This record gives sequence, C-alpha cells and structure tokens, in this order.
Amino acid sequence: MVEEARSWFRQNSTLIYFLIAQFIAIGGGAASILAYMVKLETRVSIMETRGAEYTVARMEEMKLKIHGLEQQIEQNERSINRIVDVMTKKLNVSP
Repeated sequence: MVEEARSWFRQNSTLIYFLIAQFIAIGGGAASILAYMVKLETRVSIMETRGAEYTVARMEEMKLKIHGLEQQIEQNERSINRIVDVMTKKLNVSP
C-alpha cells in the first residue's frame, strides 16, 4: 500500500507540484486581497475622521460669512430707508 502510494506520487509528481504551487498562489492572492482591504478600510476611516473635522470647520467659516453678510444687508437697508425718508421729505408728497 505504501509502495503504491510512493509509486503514484513519483508518477504524478508534476501534478502534485502544480497543485501545491496553485494553492500557494491562491493563498498569496487571498492574503494580498485581505491586506489591500484592510489598508483601504484604514484609509476610509482616516478620511471620514479628517473629512468630518474639515467639513465642520468649513461650515463654521460659512456661518461666520453669512452672519457678516446679514449684518451688511441690515446696514444697507437702514441706509436706504434713511435716504428714502430724506428724499421724500423734500418732495412734500404725502402718502
């Protein structure tokens, strides 16, 4: 029985080496894919963290700019109303 197995291994040694090489290649490919997925997940996690901080900072800047523009609009409205009041007083027009 042992002699038959040895004989079979000797006759099919090329097939056995090929199968072993295939398993090694498949294992290496799987390890490579797993390493890539871990690396990609790490990058995504870092981008989510940094991106969230960046987005919050940008939103705060936008809020400050909007607040400044709202104040300018209010000043301009007061100035326009004052000009209109002065101009309508000189016209002696009663509404």
